[in-house]
Amino acid sequence: MIYRQEHPKPQFLRENWLNLNGEWQFEIDNAKSGTYRGYAEENHTLAQKIQVPFCPESKLSGIENVDFMNAVWYKRTFPITANQKAERVVLHFGAVDYECAVYINGEQVGSHKGGYSSFSFDITDRVRVGENTVTVYAVDDSRDPLIPSGKQSYHYDSRFCLYTRTTGIWQTVWLEFTPKTYIDWVKYTANAADAILTVEAQLKGDADLKIEAFFEGKPMGSYAAPCKSGVVTVTLPLAEKHLWDVGQGNLYDLTLTYGEDTVQSYCGLRDIRFDGYRFMLNGKSVFQRLILDQGFYPDGIYTAPTDADFIADIERSQAMGFNGARLHEKIFEERLLYHCDRLGYLVWGEYPDWNMDHTDPICIYRILPEWLEEIHRDYNHPAIIGWCPFNETWDYHNCRQYNDAIALVYKVTKEVDPTRPCIDTSGNFHVMTDIFDVHDYAQDPDDFRSHYEKFVTEDTFHDQHAERQTYIKGTPMFVSEYGGMCWKVDDSGWGYGDGPATEEEFITRLKGLTDVLLDNEKMFGFCYTQLTDVEQEQNGLYTYSRIPKFDPATIAAIIGRKAAIEE
Repeated sequence: MIYRQEHPKPQFLRENWLNLNGEWQFEIDNAKSGTYRGYAEENHTLAQKIQVPFCPESKLSGIENVDFMNAVWYKRTFPITANQKAERVVLHFGAVDYECAVYINGEQVGSHKGGYSSFSFDITDRVRVGENTVTVYAVDDSRDPLIPSGKQSYHYDSRFCLYTRTTGIWQTVWLEFTPKTYIDWVKYTANAADAILTVEAQLKGDADLKIEAFFEGKPMGSYAAPCKSGVVTVTLPLAEKHLWDVGQGNLYDLTLTYGEDTVQSYCGLRDIRFDGYRFMLNGKSVFQRLILDQGFYPDGIYTAPTDADFIADIERSQAMGFNGARLHEKIFEERLLYHCDRLGYLVWGEYPDWNMDHTDPICIYRILPEWLEEIHRDYNHPAIIGWCPFNETWDYHNCRQYNDAIALVYKVTKEVDPTRPCIDTSGNFHVMTDIFDVHDYAQDPDDFRSHYEKFVTEDTFHDQHAERQTYIKGTPMFVSEYGGMCWKVDDSGWGYGDGPATEEEFITRLKGLTDVLLDNEKMFGFCYTQLTDVEQEQNGLYTYSRIPKFDPATIAAIIGRKAAIEE
């Protein structure tokens, strides 16, 4: 069986492509000596077999080695026809953790640093008609405090809120065949009030550009003009206004044609802003009922076994009354974002910075390039309603975070994307931010209420880190992590605080904590920890295998009721 055969970029889809998932040769190279031993050479055979796109730590990869792997090698062949060779051949990687070099027929064609962002190489001049060989060498070290690793464990084993590591290829690999005159990338910015779409396109070559918009098959507008290489900005009025909203994707289909190059795409028409403390979606106050989603899977680790698993997790969340998620400490696959777009599911885009040494100024060189790649890749997704590059920047070796790095990433984010709010570092320690959020795992509802009851009248609240961060009155604020109640499915489980003894106690506590936030007239949202268990961390509303621990309708009645700020 070959897994994950669907197109990995639904928002930038060409018909001429070849999925390279499936069986590859594989070998672990802990000594990092494979280059010297000829592993990159075209005819060298690696010792094992692996199922791409699953990381070698996963069961679905066929390797299932959960120990540290300093470096790994991959190799497979692929065919190229004369027609494909006559145009342009591009090799794409969804993600490879962490630093990799890529070879075609024994010659290096490029390298990439960053374990979560997508990248590609033009390999037209390196391929030949007939069989070709691609080799990938990936180096990773989750124990290096200057390598972003998210929630990957830097211990030998998984423990507390650190989980099984991911090494090497963990997203789809594919070939794309384009004309020599082609569309490099597009950027969509919507004006929801006036039903206007601004399209910024990077073009290569000299041809006529045509953009057509449709809604449910009905033409909504078009643009056509001759264009040359470079960046072109087009304003496209839409004949009808169909707003992207919670639970309603209402997506416009787009066809972009440049000469002989055709790209199928889509966009969403929506407006987000803050009005005082209120989060406004299309001019309406919407309470963000978020769930923490860490994107781990029992058999695939970082990689969903099927595309349907993405849909199912969104639907599980919605069934319990949530309207969105913090996509936590990971850059998620574009297929997941596509389904969020389609289903009207609010999400925050995050970066896997946890356990990095934020005290070292060098960290900016490890974070910022990949963070910019993430924003560039995901800017067009209407489901993303905010950015959060850092999470809980704890002290490292008793040294405090380098505030200038936090501030710089925030400033660059706002320059690159002024359309969305940015939380500089979720929970702590804020330096420069559009939103002030806190993480509060108090388990007693009365104690929890005392933390925020004065926020309505005095703009003050209990901040566990008040000595390190300052709330500026008037800034939108929400509790972006709460709950985390442990409900063990086995004795090895772990969760925050003392877990409830009975299901009735769990439901009562959940309602008590949640009511505090829903009833607060200045609170625009919350994020409950978490959607599913992840390995030993068993504080999910579903088990790691996605079985509900409680009746979804009962949870939905608590989570989904109207919030005070929505009045």
